[in-house]
Amino acid sequence: MRIHLVNPNTTRSMTDKIAAAARAVAAPGTVIAEATSSMGPASIEGHYDDALALPGLLAAIAEAEAAGVDAHIIACFDDTGLDAARALARAPVVGIGEAGFHLAGLIAHRFAVVTTLSRSVAVIEANLMRYGLDRRCARVRASDVAVLELEDPASDARARVSQEIGRAIAQDHAEAVVLGCAGMADLARALADEHGVPVIDGVASAVTLAEALVRTGLRTSKTGPYAAPRPKAYAGRLADFAPREN
Repeated sequence: MRIHLVNPNTTRSMTDKIAAAARAVAAPGTVIAEATSSMGPASIEGHYDDALALPGLLAAIAEAEAAGVDAHIIACFDDTGLDAARALARAPVVGIGEAGFHLAGLIAHRFAVVTTLSRSVAVIEANLMRYGLDRRCARVRASDVAVLELEDPASDARARVSQEIGRAIAQDHAEAVVLGCAGMADLARALADEHGVPVIDGVASAVTLAEALVRTGLRTSKTGPYAAPRPKAYAGRLADFAPREN
């Protein structure tokens, strides 16, 4: 099984961290083929970055589809471009945010999300409502950690994330916590041990769900909003990965 793991931002060190987390939980025989977006922001923090990340993300999805993969994982907790990618791809596409929420709902009555900056809270809240999981989420909390701080070993990013997890447990009565950024993927196990509750990494969650979809032979329905895009003219660099007729 070959799973395409795409980081929609352009920071290679984050891709390396995400890929390591994915390989740590992948089943024997699963190959993680990671990719870093070739264009877009260095980190994704809110609506503006989400929009600018879309062309690079879809280009990576199209390239992997042409090469032949069994599934795609979008490694941004905002689930950047998830609907567009599902329309473009023949293989199933899993977003790490949606995956993390679903696994949290299987092991806890109420969970919290601890993300990076406060501007990301509204994006995550909107996704929870769209997925029908907002009633299971006690609160989405911001640790006020910029995404790229997670790449800096000298920062106090881990400590601030841990503090917010503590508040989620004490104040929101969260029974599990979902880490709201792909750049936190390497922190989950240690933070779970520290706080005594399940701490869920969306990258690991997405790998297990993608593997399950492939093994059961399930693909995204192409009847409805995820139907393949109609061929048409695209201008500028978009023409490089415009959808073709199946």
